[in-house]
Amino acid sequence: MALEVGAIVEGEVSGITNFGAFVQLPEGKVGLIHISEVSNVYVKDVHDFLKEKDKVTVKVLSIDEKGKIGLSIKQLMPPPAPRRPAGERRPMVPKAPPTVSFEDKISKFLKDSDDRLLDLRRNTESKRGGRGASRKND
Repeated sequence: MALEVGAIVEGEVSGITNFGAFVQLPEGKVGLIHISEVSNVYVKDVHDFLKEKDKVTVKVLSIDEKGKIGLSIKQLMPPPAPRRPAGERRPMVPKAPPTVSFEDKISKFLKDSDDRLLDLRRNTESKRGGRGASRKND
């Protein structure tokens, strides 16, 4: 059986490096599982996932003109559960109805608004010199 891209074959891990694992394939051929093709999760060290002499099922990703064979374990795994984007929040769980009435909210809003306007007037008048300052035309 000749190896071809897309084929799924059994092999045995024959060596592990910091960039992947070499797999002994049928017919005496050797292929490489790149570290990015070992698992669906982040792989810092291949040794955490594979050991020499492990039996593995791999998918043939590529065969170049020099005979180098690219393999993947990751593509045979079910896809990972979809993750929410970083900025997306979890759906809100409905809470008990608010105990503050609408009238209370309005009166609080009006009081806060009056306080802010008062602060704004004070700050503006102090920059103009206050109420008692008069300007004379010379």
